[in-house]
Parts: sequence; C-alpha cells; structure tokens
Amino acid sequence: MTSTTDLAGPASGPTGRFRRLTGTGLLATLVAAVVTTTAAALARAAGVDFAIPDGGETIPLVGFAVVTGFFSLVGVVLAAALLRWSVHPARRFRWTAVTLTAISLVPPFLVGAAPTTVLTLLVLHLVPAAVMIPTLTRSLPSHPD
Repeated sequence: MTSTTDLAGPASGPTGRFRRLTGTGLLATLVAAVVTTTAAALARAAGVDFAIPDGGETIPLVGFAVVTGFFSLVGVVLAAALLRWSVHPARRFRWTAVTLTAISLVPPFLVGAAPTTVLTLLVLHLVPAAVMIPTLTRSLPSHPD
C-alpha cells in the first residue's frame, strides 16, 4: 500500500521545506500584523497620537497592519530565496533581517514627530521583527543538506 507521503515525495525534500517555510511565514505574518496593530492601538489609547508633522498626517491603525503585512511578506520571500539559493540560509536570513530591521529604525527619527511617537514607532518596528526573524530563521536549515 502506498501512502500519500510516498506519492507526494519526502516531506523533507525541497518542495516540502518550501511549503513548510511559506506556511509558517504566512502564519507568522498574520501574527505579526495582529500583534503590531494591537500594540499600536494600545499606544494610541495611552495617548500616543502617531502624528507625522512633515506630512501633516496621522498614521491610521490599519496602516500598521498593512505595512507590517507587506514587509513581513517581503521577509518570507527573502527567506524562500535564501532557502533556494544559499548554502547557509538560516544564517544569511538572520543577518540580513537584523540588518534591515536596524535600517528601518532610522526613519522614525527623520519625520519630526513627537518623542513619544518616535519611541513608539521604534518599538513597533521591533515587534514584528521579534515575531518574524526567529520564526523564519527556525524554519530554514542551518546547514547544507
């Protein structure tokens, strides 16, 4: 008798690893967006206005969800590319993601917002990174097959 695993190929093969990575990445993206948006809502309730003087706008809560979702998906695509083309995908992903997160901490200082808004935006950049980077790193092999 042949099992579905035999027909679909090994679960640890390239296709299985890719599916597992993308499934985990999509779930982590959803979690990161929800946690970040919730944190932004709590900050707003505590009095942070998210006003950006340079543009005269206030960042809406849905904006946190959309931006977090978009950049988290970029992270999933990056992880998938490294899974395909890197000899050490976990290490490369971790260092690339940490570097990009560090770069993302610069813009809040450049918009001229109130110090509480800047500090909150910094934390809100770190929240999805704390969800996505460890989750995707654990989903990638740390050594070549």
